[in-house]
Amino acid sequence: MDILELIPQRAPIVMVDRFLGIEDGVSFTEFTVREDNVFLEDGCMTECGLIEHIAQSAAARVGYLFCSKGEKVPLGYIGSVNNLSVNMLPICGSVLSTAIGIVQEVMGITLIEAVCRTGDTLVATCRMKIFLDTDGKKE
Repeated sequence: MDILELIPQRAPIVMVDRFLGIEDGVSFTEFTVREDNVFLEDGCMTECGLIEHIAQSAAARVGYLFCSKGEKVPLGYIGSVNNLSVNMLPICGSVLSTAIGIVQEVMGITLIEAVCRTGDTLVATCRMKIFLDTDGKKE
């Protein structure tokens, strides 16, 4: 499935290349950091870029679930980012592999836990609250 069917973002802000699926409740995405990335500074992805990548990885999960049911994909909004730990800033050419687990879902608010790696190296972890706008679903 084309990633653009799963997320609302468009170039130049697309921060996920592939949705790899869901296994045991955890979803997986990949993204290659390219030199034309708007979140690249001095050859490295910025912290803001990592946060956006994690948010889009969570959005791809929601998009996949809604598309699988034949429903329109809702827009999501970051409510908060907690416990962000950035161990390194990935360099241009790095492939980010990100796992998104659901901690809790209540009344349209989802608390996710994200783990982002490049190869065996831990890049970043965080928790993020995401609000889904199921009334204004993406056309």
